[in-house]
Amino acid sequence: MPTNVYADAMGQAYERLDGLGYERGDRDFANHGPMGAEALCTLGFGDEVAAWVERYKRRIAHHDPPQRRSGLDAADEPSWRGALGSFDLVGEWEELFARELAERPWRDVVTTWWPRLLPGLLAGLTHGLIRTAHAVRCLSATEYPKDLALQELSRGLAYWAARYRPLPGEVTLAGTATVDEAVAALDRRRPDHAGGPGAMVAELSGNPSYLRALSAMGPLAAGRRLSDMTTTFAGVYLAHPEVAPVPLIHGVTAPAAMRLVLAVVPIELHAMSVAAMWHVHVVLLMMFTRGPGAERQALHDASRAELPSWGDVFGRALDNGDEHVIKFTEACYRENALQPDPRFAHAAQAALQRIAAPTGP
Repeated sequence: MPTNVYADAMGQAYERLDGLGYERGDRDFANHGPMGAEALCTLGFGDEVAAWVERYKRRIAHHDPPQRRSGLDAADEPSWRGALGSFDLVGEWEELFARELAERPWRDVVTTWWPRLLPGLLAGLTHGLIRTAHAVRCLSATEYPKDLALQELSRGLAYWAARYRPLPGEVTLAGTATVDEAVAALDRRRPDHAGGPGAMVAELSGNPSYLRALSAMGPLAAGRRLSDMTTTFAGVYLAHPEVAPVPLIHGVTAPAAMRLVLAVVPIELHAMSVAAMWHVHVVLLMMFTRGPGAERQALHDASRAELPSWGDVFGRALDNGDEHVIKFTEACYRENALQPDPRFAHAAQAALQRIAAPTGP
């Protein structure tokens, strides 16, 4: 899409979405409006973005935006570190990042806060990272960042900080397994847990299979490892039609989002980023799957099936209109362009079949 069309469409989208809070609905799901709009623009549907945003706003009631207060000081580490994971302070976090972005180049702010936030990468089921990454791509696409684009970056970082959730165990990347092999070796058998996902994650520190998985892989260049992750998890998505259709999408969209940010931060931060992403992947598998299912044959099955046209998938994603479908389609297309694999197109097509088009005015 021409830069001016993209910039104009995103400027209008940010204006239309400005009054929405960070989360929506009874289950406090993340606000997907800015992410969905930016993905649509990237797919070439800039002319459709304004109408999509208005439908999105009408469909689900969002919480009120928080009041911004100056309660946190970026120069006072105990001040901000103690506030990580405190969603009631999200307004303070937004104000902190707004001040940071007003005083320093946005790439410098991202570089400073990236390693601080990485241990809490699961924040909002990785939506802190993903919202931040979409804002980074928007800022990278224009020579002179606009105020609303910088505001969106402050909100992506604020959501990440306020929903920050560290995970048990430590990734060492000391092994020799591939992503496929490490996923296959993970024992995901577990009883139903009355305490919910949070209690299950807290107990992972005592799970030998989980701990082995954290050190199963060795170091590899970040770009190649992220491609290995996205191809594998496109297959994971295909192999599990029995689970809820949205959570496993993040096995692809999160590393694809990380790739966008790694393009603007120093290479010294890449290895720890990949380690944090693998940590999240292992937890996603433990939270949402009970076994490997047909994961190991996903590539074989996708290779034998008729490959859908990306143009057709794009059009169907726009017609469907669901923000998860749109973001997943864009991420799969972009990752396939870097490392072609039939699982990407088939996974995007599967999401269209599993996630119904939104209803409402």
